Amino acid sequence: MRLVTIIILFFSLFLTSCSKEEITTEVIQEKEIGLQMIDAYEEGLAALEDKDGLTAAKKFSEAELLFPQSKWAPRASLMAAYSYYSYDYYPDAIYELERFLKTYPDHPSTDYAYYLLGISYYDQIVDETKDLGAISKSKKYFEFVVNNFPNTDYAIDSKFKLDLIQEVLASKEMYLARYYFDKEKWIPSINRFKNVIENYDESIFIEEALYRLVEIHYILGLEEEAKKYAYLLGYNYQSSEWYEKSYKVFNKNYKKPSIKIKKDQNKDSLIEKIKSKIF
Repeated sequence: MRLVTIIILFFSLFLTSCSKEEITTEVIQEKEIGLQMIDAYEEGLAALEDKDGLTAAKKFSEAELLFPQSKWAPRASLMAAYSYYSYDYYPDAIYELERFLKTYPDHPSTDYAYYLLGISYYDQIVDETKDLGAISKSKKYFEFVVNNFPNTDYAIDSKFKLDLIQEVLASKEMYLARYYFDKEKWIPSINRFKNVIENYDESIFIEEALYRLVEIHYILGLEEEAKKYAYLLGYNYQSSEWYEKSYKVFNKNYKKPSIKIKKDQNKDSLIEKIKSKIF
């Protein structure tokens, strides 16, 4: 019995010793990996400071891969995305941000990730003649930020960007409407101008859209419809140059009345008196 007890005790001590060595080794390795991750992260910051976006992004990605279970991993992931974005590598930035949201869905910086996604698409908008893909995607992410993170600075800027996007979308409609107008394709042109009135009534194009509808309906012989849009134009934008132009649609000889300003004789004499005293 004593021999059995001694053998069990020996193995217990041996196993305890082994487990302690394994734990110590794991701690040392974890510290080494942590130090390597910090080095990679700092190298990423240095590269970003030196305006080397690609190297910075690679270093931040390396930091994340070295220690994915640490609190610095999601930060490194976001910094990689920001590095790509800062130097106009938009597809890479978008990929990193989408991956971040899938990998760290509950991270406190998800509001920033969604906002940066919106900006990454927004900065790819060229003008109203190009494809709507970047416009629609940026709009989607900005709306998501406004609806889900309303009390953040990101929401404030997202609202501002959404207003600008509305102007771009209205401009796109006007571009297509004018194209159909020049080709004398009246029905699609009318539909596009009406879309501006119905969906972009706060844009800078609303007055021209109303005037064009006056013009097209008059060309088609639909004078009552033309007058209806002229009335809307005059009621809402009476001082507009487009309202002034609508007169010429119905009366080709219409001329804007000239307003003569009468000189104030007393004012002139007063000026002369002041001049005589000065000189």
